[in-house]
Amino acid sequence: MMKRIVIITMVFLFVATAVLAETVTVITKENTIREYNKFFSPVKAYVKYNDKLEVLSINGDWYKVKFGPSIGYIHKTAVEKRTASSPGLFSRKGSGVSESEAALAGKGFNPQVEASYKSKHPEMKFYLVDNIERFIVPDREVTVFIANGGLVQP
Repeated sequence: MMKRIVIITMVFLFVATAVLAETVTVITKENTIREYNKFFSPVKAYVKYNDKLEVLSINGDWYKVKFGPSIGYIHKTAVEKRTASSPGLFSRKGSGVSESEAALAGKGFNPQVEASYKSKHPEMKFYLVDNIERFIVPDREVTVFIANGGLVQP
Protein backbone atom coordinates (compact mmCIF):
# COMPACT_ATOMS: atom_id res chain seq x y z
CA MET A 1 0.00 0.00 0.00
CA MET A 2 2.81 2.41 0.92
CA LYS A 3 4.59 1.66 -2.35
CA ARG A 4 1.42 2.50 -4.26
CA ILE A 5 1.07 5.85 -2.46
CA VAL A 6 4.70 6.74 -3.24
CA ILE A 7 4.22 5.89 -6.93
CA ILE A 8 0.99 7.89 -7.17
CA THR A 9 2.66 10.85 -5.44
CA MET A 10 5.65 10.73 -7.80
CA VAL A 11 3.38 10.58 -10.87
CA PHE A 12 1.34 13.51 -9.54
CA LEU A 13 4.47 15.61 -8.92
CA PHE A 14 5.83 14.79 -12.38
CA VAL A 15 2.57 15.80 -14.09
CA ALA A 16 2.22 18.94 -11.94
CA THR A 17 5.77 20.01 -12.79
CA ALA A 18 5.19 19.44 -16.51
CA VAL A 19 1.94 21.41 -16.46
CA LEU A 20 3.28 24.29 -14.37
CA ALA A 21 6.63 24.65 -16.15
CA GLU A 22 6.91 28.08 -17.70
CA THR A 23 8.15 28.30 -21.25
CA VAL A 24 9.34 31.12 -23.46
CA THR A 25 9.65 31.26 -27.23
CA VAL A 26 12.70 32.51 -29.13
CA ILE A 27 11.75 35.61 -31.14
CA THR A 28 15.08 36.27 -32.87
CA LYS A 29 16.28 34.59 -36.06
CA GLU A 30 19.10 32.89 -34.17
CA ASN A 31 20.51 33.17 -30.68
CA THR A 32 22.57 31.36 -28.08
CA ILE A 33 22.12 29.90 -24.66
CA ARG A 34 25.18 30.93 -22.68
CA GLU A 35 26.97 29.36 -19.74
CA TYR A 36 26.64 32.50 -17.58
CA ASN A 37 24.32 35.50 -17.66
CA LYS A 38 26.79 37.56 -19.71
CA PHE A 39 26.61 38.35 -23.42
CA PHE A 40 30.02 36.90 -24.27
CA SER A 41 30.16 33.93 -21.95
CA PRO A 42 30.73 30.51 -23.57
CA VAL A 43 27.92 29.16 -25.75
CA LYS A 44 26.14 26.04 -24.50
CA ALA A 45 23.53 25.73 -27.27
CA TYR A 46 22.22 27.48 -30.36
CA VAL A 47 18.52 28.27 -30.72
CA LYS A 48 16.46 29.69 -33.55
CA TYR A 49 13.20 31.50 -34.12
CA ASN A 50 10.20 29.82 -32.51
CA ASP A 51 12.19 27.33 -30.39
CA LYS A 52 10.55 26.69 -27.01
CA LEU A 53 12.68 26.99 -23.87
CA GLU A 54 11.79 25.85 -20.36
CA VAL A 55 12.36 28.62 -17.81
CA LEU A 56 14.15 27.44 -14.67
CA SER A 57 14.62 30.84 -13.04
CA ILE A 58 14.97 34.55 -13.76
CA ASN A 59 18.10 36.49 -12.84
CA GLY A 60 17.68 40.19 -13.66
CA ASP A 61 17.42 40.53 -17.44
CA TRP A 62 18.40 36.90 -18.01
CA TYR A 63 16.35 33.71 -18.09
CA LYS A 64 18.00 30.51 -16.92
CA VAL A 65 16.54 28.00 -19.37
CA LYS A 66 16.64 24.40 -20.41
CA PHE A 67 16.75 23.51 -24.11
CA GLY A 68 17.09 19.81 -24.78
CA PRO A 69 19.96 18.63 -22.57
CA SER A 70 21.47 22.14 -22.30
CA ILE A 71 20.94 24.48 -19.36
CA GLY A 72 22.13 28.08 -19.52
CA TYR A 73 21.13 31.71 -19.89
CA ILE A 74 19.40 33.75 -22.58
CA HIS A 75 18.67 37.48 -22.47
CA LYS A 76 15.05 38.54 -22.04
CA THR A 77 15.12 40.51 -25.32
CA ALA A 78 15.56 37.28 -27.30
CA VAL A 79 12.43 35.57 -25.99
CA GLU A 80 8.82 36.20 -25.15
CA LYS A 81 6.13 34.48 -23.18
CA ARG A 82 3.32 33.33 -25.42
CA THR A 83 -0.15 32.33 -24.51
CA ALA A 84 -1.91 29.41 -26.13
CA SER A 85 -3.62 30.35 -29.36
CA SER A 86 -5.61 28.69 -32.04
CA PRO A 87 -3.28 26.95 -34.50
CA GLY A 88 -5.48 28.12 -37.35
CA LEU A 89 -5.35 31.76 -36.39
CA PHE A 90 -2.63 32.73 -38.86
CA SER A 91 -2.76 29.83 -41.26
CA ARG A 92 -6.30 29.81 -42.54
CA LYS A 93 -6.84 27.68 -45.59
CA GLY A 94 -6.07 29.68 -48.69
CA SER A 95 -4.59 32.68 -46.85
CA GLY A 96 -1.01 31.80 -47.81
CA VAL A 97 0.31 33.36 -44.57
CA SER A 98 2.31 31.27 -42.14
CA GLU A 99 2.49 31.98 -38.41
CA SER A 100 6.14 33.07 -38.69
CA GLU A 101 5.31 35.46 -41.53
CA ALA A 102 2.51 36.93 -39.45
CA ALA A 103 4.92 37.39 -36.52
CA LEU A 104 7.45 39.15 -38.74
CA ALA A 105 4.70 41.31 -40.24
CA GLY A 106 3.69 42.25 -36.71
CA LYS A 107 7.21 43.58 -36.26
CA GLY A 108 6.79 45.66 -39.44
CA PHE A 109 8.87 43.49 -41.76
CA ASN A 110 7.87 41.00 -44.42
CA PRO A 111 8.96 40.21 -47.99
CA GLN A 112 6.45 42.71 -49.42
CA VAL A 113 7.76 45.55 -47.24
CA GLU A 114 11.34 44.71 -48.25
CA ALA A 115 10.44 44.61 -51.96
CA SER A 116 8.57 47.91 -51.69
CA TYR A 117 11.48 49.58 -49.93
CA LYS A 118 13.95 48.24 -52.51
CA SER A 119 11.84 49.55 -55.39
CA LYS A 120 11.55 53.01 -53.78
CA HIS A 121 15.29 53.16 -53.01
CA PRO A 122 17.20 51.70 -55.97
CA GLU A 123 20.32 53.59 -54.85
CA MET A 124 20.59 51.39 -51.76
CA LYS A 125 22.99 48.46 -51.97
CA PHE A 126 20.96 45.75 -50.28
CA TYR A 127 23.39 43.04 -51.33
CA LEU A 128 25.83 44.55 -48.80
CA VAL A 129 23.34 43.90 -45.99
CA ASP A 130 22.98 40.32 -47.22
CA ASN A 131 26.78 39.93 -47.18
CA ILE A 132 27.00 41.28 -43.63
CA GLU A 133 24.27 38.91 -42.44
CA ARG A 134 26.29 35.98 -43.80
CA PHE A 135 29.47 37.11 -42.03
CA ILE A 136 30.01 35.06 -38.87
CA VAL A 137 32.57 35.84 -36.18
CA PRO A 138 33.33 32.80 -34.03
CA ASP A 139 32.75 33.26 -30.29
CA ARG A 140 36.39 32.46 -29.62
CA GLU A 141 37.48 35.46 -31.74
CA VAL A 142 35.01 37.72 -29.95
CA THR A 143 36.38 36.58 -26.58
CA VAL A 144 39.96 37.29 -27.71
CA PHE A 145 38.88 40.71 -29.02
CA ILE A 146 37.27 41.56 -25.67
CA ALA A 147 40.36 40.45 -23.71
CA ASN A 148 42.85 42.22 -26.00
CA GLY A 149 40.81 45.41 -25.96
CA GLY A 150 40.44 45.44 -22.19
CA LEU A 151 36.67 45.63 -22.57
CA VAL A 152 34.35 45.05 -19.63
CA GLN A 153 31.16 43.10 -20.25
CA PRO A 154 27.89 44.68 -19.14
